[in-house]
Amino acid sequence: MKLISWNVNGIRAVLKKGFVHWLQKEKPDILCLQETKIDKAEIHDKFDNIEGYRLYFNSGKKKGYAGVATFCKEEPKQVQYGLELKDFNDEGRVLITNHGHFLLLNIYFPNSGRGHDRLKYKLAFCDRVLHYCEKLRKEGKKVVICGDYNIAHEEIDLKNPKQNQETAGFLPEERSWMTKFLQHGYVDIFRKQHPGEEGHYTWWTYRFQARQRNIGWRVDYFCITPDLVKHVKHVKILKDVMGSDHCPVLLELDFHP
Repeated sequence: MKLISWNVNGIRAVLKKGFVHWLQKEKPDILCLQETKIDKAEIHDKFDNIEGYRLYFNSGKKKGYAGVATFCKEEPKQVQYGLELKDFNDEGRVLITNHGHFLLLNIYFPNSGRGHDRLKYKLAFCDRVLHYCEKLRKEGKKVVICGDYNIAHEEIDLKNPKQNQETAGFLPEERSWMTKFLQHGYVDIFRKQHPGEEGHYTWWTYRFQARQRNIGWRVDYFCITPDLVKHVKHVKILKDVMGSDHCPVLLELDFHP
């Protein structure tokens, strides 16, 4: 089973940059998109049909902001929009789909903002995600949490850590939450398979030719519960896929006996 997660920074923008052709060529079983920036009213106009996929969107109340979408080849057993927590559902940041072998949480975590004005909200959101995932695990569920976490966890996860100690996405409070999350047993599967390797990023600013120079951050993750590690076949950052300031991340799982 091939899963891909990608912050598209506006789905209407990537539609103009060969998105459908890329999707039909890559053929993931499940595609999770973040920062779709599309309103409920526009979805049917833009997505009458993408051959071979069932489409699920969670759009926020604020027009052209945030939003996630999950495209599935096979219909999920269940689809849930949001975290069952009203305070954190207005921005359309979470889609949960049940695929039998696992539950998939497609999440666009908040950005703390340039002035860190949303740091408190972000940390509260993160804690609610962790609490919800723990609830699922206690129910015996295997869980995949993918998306744009808006956190570079360790110094190895961005090109210039010393210059970004006070930058949103690398704040001590954010990094501390990510440490806590992983200490609960969730596995950052890319880092597990690429320990100590530098230069692996998923986001680059549009300025300063950052992408060409690979001056980036790794903020997009597949994190999984330990009971899924044995099913991991492959994980890869698809750094050559253009169309957004983020690139996709791929995870292949194998559930054959």
